[in-house]
Amino acid sequence: MSSFKALRVYEADKGVDPRVESMAVDALSEGAVLIRSAWSGINFKDAMAVTGKGRIVRKFPLNAGIDVSGTVETSEDPRFRPGDPVVVTGCGLGENHDGGFAEMVRVPGDWVVPLQDPLDLRTAMAVGTAGFTAAMALVRMETNGQQPEHGPILINGATGGVGSYAIRLFSRAGYSVTALTGKPDAADYLKSLGADEVLDSNTLEFGTRPMEKGLWGGAVDSLGDESLAWLTRTVKPWGNIAAVGLAQGIALNTTVMPFIIRGVSLLGIDSVLCHRDIRLATWKRLAELLQPGDVDAIVTREVSLDGVVEAAEALMERRQQGRTLVKLAQA
Repeated sequence: MSSFKALRVYEADKGVDPRVESMAVDALSEGAVLIRSAWSGINFKDAMAVTGKGRIVRKFPLNAGIDVSGTVETSEDPRFRPGDPVVVTGCGLGENHDGGFAEMVRVPGDWVVPLQDPLDLRTAMAVGTAGFTAAMALVRMETNGQQPEHGPILINGATGGVGSYAIRLFSRAGYSVTALTGKPDAADYLKSLGADEVLDSNTLEFGTRPMEKGLWGGAVDSLGDESLAWLTRTVKPWGNIAAVGLAQGIALNTTVMPFIIRGVSLLGIDSVLCHRDIRLATWKRLAELLQPGDVDAIVTREVSLDGVVEAAEALMERRQQGRTLVKLAQA
């Protein structure tokens, strides 16, 4: 392929200037594996990058897109052969390395994950960073001893991408799941994903004691701040809390008592720069737990490269529900 299309983000006086344009493979960021892209997806981080509402892109110009799936075109890495279906998420893609909103992507071999049956290229991008983050929470918690018999898993930010996938995955793994949301009208949706109980966060009493009654076997927290502090006080002995986000705030005001009296563990989930062994184990767990049709309710829109900017603006303005996939020219 002599040239291909990409959504390339340029720096501008008042933010960024995203353009769909042709470019040559030689102009891509360096890497041992060249991937013919099939699908990408629009995450909140992508929307911030394309609209300039957040400082996501660290160097200009750069192809946006933090996720991509496709097939290997050429490889200098012996682990991969032409035609192999693969996925790349995070790792600096779309931040300081040319990303997935392009018909071709070139990356280091350690970033590339072989796609495992029954996942296909479209499903992998329906999962994307959100599903990968939720699955990593499950893998890390189970590695640290979490088991279904320890009690229900509390998942807050439940209607978000990570929260929705966390409900589905923990439920499939045999856990009882309690979804916590500020959108009580979403109860039917959350129960359809596998939640056994839905709590309204608007009516929640956090309490003031260093430790409250133990309620949860473990938790997945997308919020931070007061909500995460409450979880440290209400998770049962030897339970794990996976911290995946900071939608409520970056502060964490708690005490050491839950950690030294109840043995609670707070696990940080970094889906961008995690070790390769964790990345491989996480995609393996996804392949084990996801079933055909699981992503149908979550994917609500498909666009081409030409539609990415408008879809990103819709996401930033909260006019878009569900996940938008980007179907690339080579799909």
